[in-house]
Amino acid sequence: MGTLLEVRDLKKYFKTPKGLLHAVDGVSFKIEAGKTLGIVGESGCGKSTLGRIIVHLLENSGGQIIFDGKDISHPNKKELHELRKEMQMIFQDPYSSIDPRMRVKDIIGEPMIINKTFSSKAEYNKKVSSLMEIVGLSERVSESYPHELDGGRRQRIGVARALALNPKFIVCDEPVSALDVSIQAQILNLLQDLQKDMGFTYIFITHNLSVVKHISDEICVMYLGKMVEKSNVKELFQHQYHPYTKALLSAIPRPNIHRKIERIILKGELSSPINPKDACRFAPRCNYSEDKCFSQTPLIQEVMPDHFVACHFVKKINNLE
Repeated sequence: MGTLLEVRDLKKYFKTPKGLLHAVDGVSFKIEAGKTLGIVGESGCGKSTLGRIIVHLLENSGGQIIFDGKDISHPNKKELHELRKEMQMIFQDPYSSIDPRMRVKDIIGEPMIINKTFSSKAEYNKKVSSLMEIVGLSERVSESYPHELDGGRRQRIGVARALALNPKFIVCDEPVSALDVSIQAQILNLLQDLQKDMGFTYIFITHNLSVVKHISDEICVMYLGKMVEKSNVKELFQHQYHPYTKALLSAIPRPNIHRKIERIILKGELSSPINPKDACRFAPRCNYSEDKCFSQTPLIQEVMPDHFVACHFVKKINNLE
């Protein structure tokens, strides 16, 4: 399959009283049609902002977004209206992302009404019923309001609404983090089944590494607006080359309590994302940092086939020289 989405040097800066906050700063990647790119990192690294820029809920400050062969970096009103049919988003909190005053069937059907994708009331009702069935919602809850349902059903409403226009691409912004573990598994399996049956392409944003391992084909690790490592999921969980990725994966709970695990405890202060200096943003917390790290931003480089890392001393740290 060909590339559906390509992001080139994407940036998003926010004005603050102290200067420009670099929320996303020069991120680049490609996603093949029908695949899932997982984006991970601690809170505040810019992963949710990145997702919102791509679907144009936020305007970018620089860079390019190429979708299905077209540059959609700065769409006009008409182009954006058409893009909404191709790109959708599933939000983290299923309750705050849906209108509490609307019934389930109306929430799911609203995108179809706005975009006039049906020719009769009967066709509209049939499409809504079909979407509810696809995401596992019973017909009897169609007249219910969101507050009458549990978190799992609310998130299924969000999924159904995202599918209403039959998009090619969906940004899943921590769609299971607010749900119980058993419900998380149901939603993850649902998303995977939908991808298999309908060929959807996903960006899956999460801070849960166990979840991202389960659903992703490739993983992008972000730190303070920068992409620090990117590889396919199997390779990344076997070999981590960036010190931050090593620390991140060492924090994953293991089921075998008798096996000793070496946890990497990060110390030091976070760099400020406001008017950042030309330096590695992870340097103040890195055990391997040298003078160069505090005076020059590392470029992302391919250290192994399709495995990219942004670190000045990646070869020295990992004995690759």
